[in-house]
Amino acid sequence: MAGHSQFKNIMYRKSRQDAARSKLFAKLSREIMVAAKLGGPDPASNPRLRLAIQNARAHSMPKDNIQRAINRSSGADAANYEEVRYEGYGPGGAAVIVEALTDNRNRTASSVRSIFTKHGGNLGETGSVSFMFDRVGEIVYKPDVADADMVMEAAIEAGADDVVSDESGHTIICAFEDLGAVSQALTEALGEPESVKPVWKPQTTTELDAEKAEKMIRLLQALEEDDDVQNVYSNFEVSDEVMRKLTAA
Repeated sequence: MAGHSQFKNIMYRKSRQDAARSKLFAKLSREIMVAAKLGGPDPASNPRLRLAIQNARAHSMPKDNIQRAINRSSGADAANYEEVRYEGYGPGGAAVIVEALTDNRNRTASSVRSIFTKHGGNLGETGSVSFMFDRVGEIVYKPDVADADMVMEAAIEAGADDVVSDESGHTIICAFEDLGAVSQALTEALGEPESVKPVWKPQTTTELDAEKAEKMIRLLQALEEDDDVQNVYSNFEVSDEVMRKLTAA
C-alpha cells in the first residue's frame, strides 16, 4: 500500500473543470442508459448501474437527469449503444486506450482514427497496447475529505490495494471485481466519493520530453472532446521539471 506515487502523472484524467457541463452529463447519461439496458433499471440488483449512478452523483448530476437516463433505457426510441475500445500510440510511443459508447461504429472509428493521425499518433488493433495495462477500480476523494492517514486506514479496512494522496486529492485503487464492495465501504467511512469507476492502470510508463508531452496532452484532450468517447488512458509520464514547464506554458 503506497502512500504517494506519480500515478496522477501516469494516467491522464481530464478534470470536471475542463469539460463542458452539458457534455459531461451527456456522457454520464449514456453510461447510465447502457448499464440499465444491460442489467435492468434497479441499481440494487445491477452493480454497473449502481456505480454509474454513484459516479453521476459525484459529478453533481441532478436526480431528474439520472432518472430520465434510466427511463430512456427501456423506451421505444432508446438508442442501441455498443461498447468499443480503441488502442494505439501517441507522440513519443506512449500507449493510449480509448473507451467509447456508440450507436454508429463506423462514425466513431473514423473520428478516433482522424484524431490520432492529426495529433501525431497511430491507431492500432484492439489488444495492441492493453496488455501493458491492468484493469482496476479507482475511487477518488477530494483532498479535504480527511487527512492521508485516515484515508489510508479506511482504504485498508475496505480492502483496497493502493492509495495515492497529494494536494489534488486521494486516489484509491482496488481490484476491478471488488470495486462495488470497496466503494460502498468507503462511502460509509468517508462519505460520497468524487468518482467511482473502472480504469486502465499502466504496468510500465513511457517518459516524454516537454515537446512530446505537450503533443500527447493535445491528443488526449481531442479524444475526450469527442462525443462518443467516454474515457481515455495513457501510460505517458513526465519528469517534475517537464511538468513545471508545461504548467507554466
